[in-house]
Amino acid sequence: MQTIKLNYVKYFVLVFCLFFIEAKSETKISKNPSQLNFYVGVFDFSDEKQKAGLFGIQHQNENLQRDTFLGNLSPITGGFITENSAIYVYSGVEWNFDLGEINFTPSFAPGLYEQGDGKDLGHTLEFKTEVQLSYNISNDTSFGMSYNHISNASLGNKNPGANSYEINFLKNF
Repeated sequence: MQTIKLNYVKYFVLVFCLFFIEAKSETKISKNPSQLNFYVGVFDFSDEKQKAGLFGIQHQNENLQRDTFLGNLSPITGGFITENSAIYVYSGVEWNFDLGEINFTPSFAPGLYEQGDGKDLGHTLEFKTEVQLSYNISNDTSFGMSYNHISNASLGNKNPGANSYEINFLKNF
């Protein structure tokens, strides 16, 4: 079981490096920055037996933002790993609402979940809905808090869901 945990950690480090390399290369060819969101928090805080610390990263390419009737939409890609070796990798969309120094950012992202030694969410395909509030401390750096819920929308035999909260550090590159 220890080998499986080590493989998850190696996989997550590889994904993290790929996100970082992608973000740095885009700044050389693009006038608009990419954003990385590094976050830490508590996975499934509402289930005392299953709650676990988590670390994650999310990438947003601001070149792909679009103003629509739903607001400013932008694609996101990211993932997290919990202290129990559960992994969630996702890709979806976020809405960006600039309220001056405060940003309100709801998002929706389907993704793939592997429970590791963590909570069984009932299915590999899970959906993450999230709300985030962040404060701009400079033109390219923000701090924030977010809350999300992950659920399989009853695709599996069970659908316990997981509620999480995170502290976010957002940096434009």
